[in-house]
Amino acid sequence: MSWRPQYRSSKFRHVFGKPANKENCYDGVPITKSVHDNHFCAVNPRFIAVVTECAGGGAFLIIPIHQTGKIDPHHPRVCGHRGNVLDIKWNPFDDFSIASGSEDSTVKIWDIPKHGMMKNITTAKKELQGHSRRVGLIEWHPTAGNVLFSAGYDYKIMVWNLDTPDQIIKNPVKTISVHSDVVLSMSFNTDGSLLATSCKDKTLKVIDSHTGVVLQEANCKSHKASKVVFLGNLKKLISTGTSRWNNRQIALWDQDDLSVPLLEEDLDGSSGVPFPFYDPDTHMLYVAGKGDGNIRYYEISFEKPYLQFLAEYRSYLTQKGMGIMPKRGLDVSSCEVFRFYKLVTTKSIIEPLSMIVPRRSESYQEDIYPMTAGSEPAMTAEEWFKGVHKDPVLMSLKPGSKNSQSIPLVTAREPLSLLEPKRFQNRIEQLEVASIQERLEQKGTKEERLEDKIQSKTRPAFSNGCDLSECAPPKTENELLQMFYRQQEEIRRLRELLGQRDVRVKQLELEIKNIRNCPGSC
Repeated sequence: MSWRPQYRSSKFRHVFGKPANKENCYDGVPITKSVHDNHFCAVNPRFIAVVTECAGGGAFLIIPIHQTGKIDPHHPRVCGHRGNVLDIKWNPFDDFSIASGSEDSTVKIWDIPKHGMMKNITTAKKELQGHSRRVGLIEWHPTAGNVLFSAGYDYKIMVWNLDTPDQIIKNPVKTISVHSDVVLSMSFNTDGSLLATSCKDKTLKVIDSHTGVVLQEANCKSHKASKVVFLGNLKKLISTGTSRWNNRQIALWDQDDLSVPLLEEDLDGSSGVPFPFYDPDTHMLYVAGKGDGNIRYYEISFEKPYLQFLAEYRSYLTQKGMGIMPKRGLDVSSCEVFRFYKLVTTKSIIEPLSMIVPRRSESYQEDIYPMTAGSEPAMTAEEWFKGVHKDPVLMSLKPGSKNSQSIPLVTAREPLSLLEPKRFQNRIEQLEVASIQERLEQKGTKEERLEDKIQSKTRPAFSNGCDLSECAPPKTENELLQMFYRQQEEIRRLRELLGQRDVRVKQLELEIKNIRNCPGSC
């Protein structure tokens, strides 16, 4: 067996957290004192929404993103609920539309003026009346416009179609009644075809978002999950909760088999709920605990050990909730890859926290900013309710580029599961789809080679995420060894990839041969 170095090459190995100075924080915000385990904050590139403490019903503030500093105590609020607001979410395809769930068992959709709020808003654009108890969670569909999911304390998840002229909607399009207790969290996969939920009865479920059928269910005695997140298109889940000994814990699951977790890792002995945040563009996982000021971040890989700890951001300012900025609102000139908005109740402030990749150059770094989900829906609500699935419309973060391009997502590598009959009725259809995918991949590689030849004259050369034109040559023996180890790792990874491609080709050849020999069996 060949010796491999312990050094692991990663462009995100030195990511660090940079809190905003006092002038760029939002001071004097009356943050809610609710004990509900939720984020209480929602952010988009134009506004910050935060649930506030108030008497006689529920309310939340809408603050323009650039209006930092001291907030006016009489700042206008959205105050149309009769009970406390428990969750708020911005529409991912409309920066001026926000949904809120409340203890009054309703979900309301609000339109925010484009110039900002000048007075209190008390009348909602739409009111969704279907739950019999308070609504604790709401989630927008990631690719279909005007499709909303809500989870209440009546143990039901309701699916709403907002493309209707009615102001009051009393009947949801579909009700998912597969839980025996309160739903603690919901998360969609990349195209919104699957919904992962964690429940108070200690179970994890993967549900078909169209039919409401439970595809997978986990009831692990060694891990009590409180929050769950889909890991983009990696076909994996991350759940956070507590272990058998009441230690805070994270667990990694295969979405196709929830019988046993792939990985379990204890964090600490604190009692606050750990909130997971996943960045599908960089494959980084952030874990922030409620009631403490620390944020751990990891890098997710396709192969074992799957979870690689990077670093931990520490702060004495404890957070009650957190909001995250969508990728299209980040500052790419400073190599910012993620941004939190911490709700600090002890000082009544909202503190922005930027996660930055240290780079020498101030130019746009293409290797850390791939195409990301944009602000345009991939389909209408009517299309989705007919059973259509589409990947999100992607956009480039490069300044001056086009707003969005409809580009299919690249899924995780599947060396052995390509021929599994998941959505196809027979083996012939599988082979036809596989051959089409191979042709598209070959066509894509040819186009990429042409683009590389055209742009090679102007584009700087990169190796392992490093700009060769800016990185100085190794000056010591240690630096030389590190560069050698990086090259060895890259060569090993490419050899494994080639081996997997060979396996796929052989499998396809065997399947085609078998079908030709026995035409009547299919």
